This record gives sequence, C-alpha cells and structure tokens, in this order.
Amino acid sequence: MRTDADPALIARIRALTAPLAPQPTATTPRTDPVPEVRAVLFDVYGTLVISGCGDIGIGAANSPQCAFTEAWSAVGLDLAALPRDFDGPAALRARIQADHAQRRAMGVDHPEVDIVTLWQALLGGLGVAVDETLARRVALEYELRTNPVWPMPGLADVIRTLAGRGLVLGIVSNAQFYTPLMLHAFLGRPLEDAGFDPRCCAFSYRQGVAKPSIAVYEPALGALRQHHGIAPTAVLYLGNDMRNDVHPAQQLGCRTALFAGDARSLRLREDDPDLRRVAPDRVITDLRQLTSDLLPPG
Repeated sequence: MRTDADPALIARIRALTAPLAPQPTATTPRTDPVPEVRAVLFDVYGTLVISGCGDIGIGAANSPQCAFTEAWSAVGLDLAALPRDFDGPAALRARIQADHAQRRAMGVDHPEVDIVTLWQALLGGLGVAVDETLARRVALEYELRTNPVWPMPGLADVIRTLAGRGLVLGIVSNAQFYTPLMLHAFLGRPLEDAGFDPRCCAFSYRQGVAKPSIAVYEPALGALRQHHGIAPTAVLYLGNDMRNDVHPAQQLGCRTALFAGDARSLRLREDDPDLRRVAPDRVITDLRQLTSDLLPPG
C-alpha cells in the first residue's frame, strides 16, 4: 500500500482535525521573484500545515496524559489494563530519549525515531498484543490530540498552481508515517496525484536522521538531479526554521525562502551563533506569495 493511501487513517485525520488560523508575525516579507527555479522543496510542519505546538513532536497543545488515555480508548484498548498511575507520555518520552542516545552513540548527528516501533515496544511492555496496524492507529490518535494541525491558507491552490507551471515539487521534513497521510487528507488526494514527485520527498523517520542534518536533504536533491537533471542552484527550499531549514538547504546549494506566516512555528534562532551570517534569500508571510510573487507565471 502507498504510504499516503490508508483510507481508515485518513478518515481519522479528517475526524480529529478542526480549523486553525495562523498567528501573524511581525516579520517583513521580501518577495521579489526568484529567477531560474525549476523545483521547490517544502518543509511540512509550520510551513505547509499549521501546527498547534509549532512543530512535530516537540510539545503538546493538549494534556498529554489525557491524550494518551483518549488514544488508548479510541483504538479499543481497555483503560482498566493500564497500571495504576501509569504516565504514558513520560514512558513514551523515555523510549524516544533512549533511542536517540543509542543512535548518537552510533554516530548519528541528529537521530530520528520510528514512532510506530516505539509504540509497539511501549504497548508490548504493558502486555498488549500489538501488531503494526494497532501501533499506527494509536500513534496517530495520540499525535493528533497533542499536536492539532490544519492546512495553511491556500495550500491546495499553491501546490496545484506550482505543479501546473511545470515545477518539480518535493518535501524534506522531520516527519513520521502519518505526515504523508495528513497531507493526503488535506489535499484530497495522494501526494503524487497532488503534484509531488514521491522520489523527491524525504521524511526523517525513513532515514533515522532528522533536520538540521544535511543527510535528510540528500535523497530529495539526489532524485532531483538523477530524474530531472536539476541542480541545487535551481531549487527553492521553503521552511519556517532558520536552523533546520534555511541553513542546511543553503549549505547544499539551494536557494531558500523563510516562511514567517505563523508565530507558533517561526524559528528565527537569533541567539544561535552558528546562524549569525545566515540569511534566507526571500521571506514570505503567506504561502500564496509563492505563486503570486516569488515564482510568478512565465
């Protein structure tokens, strides 16, 4: 099955999401056209979608323990089977931290977990007979309760317009299995049908490494070069984080645009000494500025 074509989980995403509005920032846009762009790569959380806690896996918009018990019940598990005073979110965080520590010891600079594997281990440790399907269901239920999401204004129209203008579209994002499912739910179709080249989509959970590591970017940039003959200098990367998005994309030779359209997720990192000389090529405060200003027709 295609990773973004699980009808049952897509239906749950639609049931558990509700409209959010971006929170304005005080950032001044810089939207003059970017010449000779042949491909656009996108971040997801805080860029293509509004993230209630600002990013994937960094916090919780709602009570984590309440979200844990709700997710547990939503997949048909008996709350009475939970040990008394069991702190599910703390147990999950502990497994994430242990996984990160193990991978750092193996030389991975910015480790990423596979959340399904961790949920399988957590449920199995509680005596629950668990397979991958159940683990995916409970992981999704928990994520959508702790990190509400909604498409940025204009998302579907922007993607449709850029694809219609012949630009190759891809994704480089810190993500889990539910990220492409979420985009399918919001766009109304699988990523490939919406205009993305799946070969140019890199999700951190598949690689076991997260941004800001440049390793996350390399598969998408390699596919652009191999399948489309597009060099990084003809790629525009759009993201909301100076450290995770702008800096590594520039290190690899891409043009960059900072998305400053939502105060929840804008990460300027002004106190980071490594970013003092880093500046995006452009700044946008509305996704629709991509099609109207940065990458106009013709």
